[in-house]
Amino acid sequence: MLKEAVHRLVPAPAGRIHLVEQGTGPLILLVHGFPESWYSWRHQLPALAAAGYRAVAVDVRGYGRSSRPDDVSAYRMLDLVEDAVAVVQALGERSAVIVGHDWGAGIAANSALLRPDVFRAVGLLSVPYAPRGGPRPSEIFAGMGGDEEFYVSYFQERGRAESEIEPDVRGWLAGFYAAFSADTMPAPGTPDPHFVSRDGGTLRDRFPTKRPAWLGEAELDVYAGEFERTGLTTALNRYRNMDRDWEELARYDGAPITQPSLFLGGSLDASTTWLSDAIAAYPVTLPGLRGSHILEGCGHWIQQERPAEVNEHLLNWLADLPS
Repeated sequence: MLKEAVHRLVPAPAGRIHLVEQGTGPLILLVHGFPESWYSWRHQLPALAAAGYRAVAVDVRGYGRSSRPDDVSAYRMLDLVEDAVAVVQALGERSAVIVGHDWGAGIAANSALLRPDVFRAVGLLSVPYAPRGGPRPSEIFAGMGGDEEFYVSYFQERGRAESEIEPDVRGWLAGFYAAFSADTMPAPGTPDPHFVSRDGGTLRDRFPTKRPAWLGEAELDVYAGEFERTGLTTALNRYRNMDRDWEELARYDGAPITQPSLFLGGSLDASTTWLSDAIAAYPVTLPGLRGSHILEGCGHWIQQERPAEVNEHLLNWLADLPS
């Protein structure tokens, strides 16, 4: 499927960014989320290339074959936006369309917001755009869950989540992917895998044991192999910069993204349901929106759970963009 793809490292502020490239034509930059890699776009790369685009999927800094700085602050949003710009420049391009999933959606949105001169359009998968504003993020997350702790708060202390994950990276990843996939997520009314018990519980306590249909042994081999090699700290450091981002992006409080945009979400994804107010606000926050689609019966890993539908929406949107 990706036999014509090219792997390479390009210079960026973090050191080097690993990318996988397929096709020629206008540049489409694909940015993954947690805990994933460029490989999450394996179904989109050949489809985009076949449609005449230069499709490039990166390992975000801290992941896979990209550089992994030790400093927690190196994973602030401003640095990740600089990485995205550096990739475009290193590929000899002046502009690109950027598409992100999960944390990659946040990187894509902020790249479009901060550098409209580089990113002419933005696609967001699973996580809606919500402009900077409101209370400090750590305060919001600390108030969620009552007797339980929200996973974002659980991830804040360096080493805490790692001690749960790293003794069995493969098993933890399989459970995490299953917990938020449509065909394996816990049933309503059962303990929510977005939370941990405050009495020493772990996220894994609530993971399903069944494997989602999209995750075979070969797919899990790729993800587990990379995280067994790198560990999880540098991937988790993105969560440890949310308050820093809130402070550094203060001048963008409430700011809309005006470029042409697209949103795709899953109807069973908590990122879509919990942030429904953000989606409802799109006429104000994404005035350039050209498509917003909720895939019925789909979970969080949208481009892997429903690759054909995602590809169709992406290609229709891209074809409608001004050249």
